[in-house]
Amino acid sequence: MTANPDLPGPDTASSSRTPPLNYYGELTRQQWQGCLPAIYQQIRDSGAFFAVLGEVIARRIDELADHLAGDDQYGEGYLAKVARLTAARDHAQQRVLGEYLLLPPATDMPADDDEPALDQDRPVVVDRGHPSWAEVDAEQRERLGNPPSEEGRP
Repeated sequence: MTANPDLPGPDTASSSRTPPLNYYGELTRQQWQGCLPAIYQQIRDSGAFFAVLGEVIARRIDELADHLAGDDQYGEGYLAKVARLTAARDHAQQRVLGEYLLLPPATDMPADDDEPALDQDRPVVVDRGHPSWAEVDAEQRERLGNPPSEEGRP
């Protein structure tokens, strides 16, 4: 299925001891089942596969969080330490889950008519000095019910 050594192999079910399905295993199982049904159906024993995958993800998050948090700081108070450890864990979780839950863009999803298509020639953020400023400003004011522009404010 994949060449990633961290992922469980296709014969994961043959192992005698399968760990229970943890939060990360269930999360990936639900996403793969809903978003990648063709791949999901090819997995022989999805319970064992996602149980092992969940353990791999949890271990990688723990290792990365420890690395990101670093050592205790001299004079660091309790709340500062909790904040540092929580931030490291959140960042590690986002990075690791991004590796396993990132999906290719869906090509068969219907377009949402409420959202305008992004203009590929225009940057996402346009400041007043950009040549497209007047056009973007007019679009935004129209969306918001035509409030006064920045120049018209006191």
